[in-house]
Amino acid sequence: MANAATLRGALALSGLILLAPLLPALGSEPANPEAAEPTKLKRKLDVWYVATPHEVVDRMIDEAKIRPTDIVYDLGCGDGRMVIAAAKKFGTIGVGIDMDPARIKEARANAKAAGVDKLVTFRVADMFEADLREASVVLLYLLPELNRRLKPKFFAELRPGARVVSHDFDMGKDWPPDRSLKLGSDGIYVWIMPPLAERGRLKK
Repeated sequence: MANAATLRGALALSGLILLAPLLPALGSEPANPEAAEPTKLKRKLDVWYVATPHEVVDRMIDEAKIRPTDIVYDLGCGDGRMVIAAAKKFGTIGVGIDMDPARIKEARANAKAAGVDKLVTFRVADMFEADLREASVVLLYLLPELNRRLKPKFFAELRPGARVVSHDFDMGKDWPPDRSLKLGSDGIYVWIMPPLAERGRLKK
């Protein structure tokens, strides 16, 4: 007849065998969060990616008056060049958002090659659903109608003093830029988010 110690050991061993298939599911997050991202487009892209020339990117981040403490977002980031340039020049944290998984993969590779992959992150996500509350600078190269669709989101989520900088396209007559300039054939538009008390008037 088996003694008590032998029975306890057998029961413990059988418990581990039963639990073994469940152990990978016990962690709160996957070991590689990128593995959980979609690899195909969830819906049609809002706009096809066209890269902003590097000289225009450099001027945009200068016009944004970026400081090392800023958090820089690029909506529709493509290959990631805007937040990568800001991280290289100012040491800022950056977040790039794009719906195209192939572009996000490219952006991550570019950030690693530039040595700023510890400062910038890239997300496969819909820019209209992204939480922008931490952003103090938002960079754009979209179409005019997309800029206007983003305006209510900016007014709802961006803090006073946050800067929005757009390549080539403005936000319409009801929200003129605080300043604009031409760089050859390229336009750059800059808005500084107003105090909350003034936003109701500008929404009209």
